[in-house]
Amino acid sequence: MPWQEIRPMDQRLEFALRAQRCGNFRALCREYGISARVGYKWKQRLLEEGSWRLAEKSRRPHSSPTGLSEAEVCRLVALRHHHPHWGARKLADLYRRAHGTAPSESTIKRVLERCGLTRKRRQRRASLGGQLGGHPVATACHDIWTVDFKGWWHDAQGRCEPLTVRDEYSRYVLEARSLANAKTETVQACFEALFAQHGLPAAIRIDNGVPFASMHAPLGLSRLSAWWVALGINLLRGRPARPGDNSHHERMHLDLSNEVEGADYVERQAALDIWRQEFNEIRPHESLGMQRPADVYRPSPRPWEGTPEQIDYEGLMTRRVRRCGQIGFLDHAYSISRALVGWDVGLKPVEDDVFEVYFAKLLVGHLDPKTLSFQAMGASPKQHHHAA
Repeated sequence: MPWQEIRPMDQRLEFALRAQRCGNFRALCREYGISARVGYKWKQRLLEEGSWRLAEKSRRPHSSPTGLSEAEVCRLVALRHHHPHWGARKLADLYRRAHGTAPSESTIKRVLERCGLTRKRRQRRASLGGQLGGHPVATACHDIWTVDFKGWWHDAQGRCEPLTVRDEYSRYVLEARSLANAKTETVQACFEALFAQHGLPAAIRIDNGVPFASMHAPLGLSRLSAWWVALGINLLRGRPARPGDNSHHERMHLDLSNEVEGADYVERQAALDIWRQEFNEIRPHESLGMQRPADVYRPSPRPWEGTPEQIDYEGLMTRRVRRCGQIGFLDHAYSISRALVGWDVGLKPVEDDVFEVYFAKLLVGHLDPKTLSFQAMGASPKQHHHAA
């Protein structure tokens, strides 16, 4: 016959009944493999409460002094509804600022899960991509500005594709502007206002899109980026088709998309301004030790003094780039770039009667009077411009 399973409840009842008439209580406890203290507990419980109370009691406390009240749960739920894309750590920080103390992150997560206010993240495979060398990192405010156009969407007012500008060190969003178009003149006017308000950065990180770059010009210079160089601003350009080279800016675009795109608002720019203020002054950032960007941000030490009339090339010959993108030199015209129209370039003689051509501090190419050609930097030997 099969072995009979003995449940703990049955053993306790058997022990308690035998204990009522046993002469050697301690020997009985040893027989059941329990201490005398436990034996007395089960014997007394049978006498006072009956056999049904011999089951194992729950160790769960009757009350928890740290448990959340209904009001606290309601506050957390209200915060989550107001910031549906913020995690428990940010909500805890916001709650603490408003009420002095806050529940733990794990408690907040449990509350949100029980209220059906969370969703599981999709697991992504690890990427093998990465940055190449020479990718500088900002160590102070205005070391690097990151610039891009947010991917467009349609709203009641038509197509929206805002220009976003961000200080890399402080994460402070300097601008989120819905422009009429992406023409150089429109974007430059926006940057003139930014420079007047915040000062100049040391460098600007851009991608290879219009109007920030021109893939057919020396060093990828466009009229806009050439203007930045003339102001003494360094250019940092990501690799083509590699948005990860400006990943933090793209992550900020995701927040903008989640909280503004598709929202029901009356005036587009007002919605962008409200989002920018919340991002800078209310939303805590883990990379800043849960500080706000506005707590870290400081104005630039380089004030805006307007666009210079020309660039100074001390010790070099200079030539003005004409409207057709050419310069005249030794009775010949050489095509340089339309991006540099109106600016002077510097000519420095080197070996074999070849001249280096500079725009500000950038070496943009080599001019060879013998072959009447200009070889742009970054171009292959077959890609050169002959003199007219």
